[in-house]
Amino acid sequence: MTELRQRVAHEPVAPPEDKESESEAKVDGETASDSESRAESAPLPVSADDTPEVLNRALSNLSSRWKNWWVRGILTLAMIAFFFIIIYLGPMVLMIIVMCVQIKCFHEIITIGYNVYHSYDLPWFRTLSWYFLLCVNYFFYGETVTDYFFTLVQREEPLRILSKYHRFISFTLYLIGFCMFVLSLVKKHYRLQFYMFGWTHVTLLIVVTQSHLVIHNLFEGMIWFIVPISCVICNDIMAYMFGFFFGRTPLIKKTVRMYPFQIHSIALSTFASLIGPFGGFFASGFKRAFKIKDFANTIPGHGGIMDRFDCQYLMATFVNVYIASFIRGPNPSKLIQQFLTLRPDQQLHIFNTLRSHLIDKGMLTSTTEDE
Repeated sequence: MTELRQRVAHEPVAPPEDKESESEAKVDGETASDSESRAESAPLPVSADDTPEVLNRALSNLSSRWKNWWVRGILTLAMIAFFFIIIYLGPMVLMIIVMCVQIKCFHEIITIGYNVYHSYDLPWFRTLSWYFLLCVNYFFYGETVTDYFFTLVQREEPLRILSKYHRFISFTLYLIGFCMFVLSLVKKHYRLQFYMFGWTHVTLLIVVTQSHLVIHNLFEGMIWFIVPISCVICNDIMAYMFGFFFGRTPLIKKTVRMYPFQIHSIALSTFASLIGPFGGFFASGFKRAFKIKDFANTIPGHGGIMDRFDCQYLMATFVNVYIASFIRGPNPSKLIQQFLTLRPDQQLHIFNTLRSHLIDKGMLTSTTEDE
């Protein structure tokens, strides 16, 4: 009896605050750890055979290995043909296609999160996800329109006002979504809701930001769109073909003659073959974490749109950085556009400063100054 009393006396007693927090964490018989374990064990939809019935019948006598080879090959040729068609249709169609690809990739990634946590009926999750997508696109494309179509924007009064207060409007729109998220918090799902809030923002960072860089690359010239994408396509096709036929057989080295643009092509192709695949490795790890084979079943034999653009987004970021670092120089037309928006006294000050600088350089003489 004495030992029992001594043991009870030495046992730590939980403070009232801990008991209260424990009671708060457990609502409706479910703790935070319970909800997390349920989320991890939530079954994800199993990918069904999305091969068209026509191809299934035509390839029924082949083994699954060769059947997959032919399905991927046929769909690859179809996508390459579509790629040539949209290039022929011009930059505007390309920008629309990039926007559509961005939306589909965002949908595929968000759907994975929704399938994991849908049993909790998290309020406003999908609505807020698409709202944030709209806000981020408004910010990025508003910046692009103001940057590249400055003269047109200044002609129209509504566009000029939107351009002037563009960042304030964008920030206000984001704050509305932020406040909506806070108001949607449910006591027993705090942690899961913040998981999904982070999920949405990381998806926006990966998909929207990098697709916006694709648009920027387009404005620098079609060549900066066609060559990088072609490098990734060729790298993916060759990697699959050599892996299919030769396994781990080493390749031989080749030498090529270098022409002016091939200097840039070497840099692009090197990144596409050595670093670009890490975008695919990242996507593969992401899919394995959720025990799924593909992001979606949009393209038979290939998976979803995101499965085909996991490397392209990383490549687009590199191309944008490469152009900014080694290709693009100061743009006189943009400087003039900004100069024309200044007040007359500011314009006169810049004019006098520039004239003095040119005289010091010897490009203008005092006679020219007097005239």
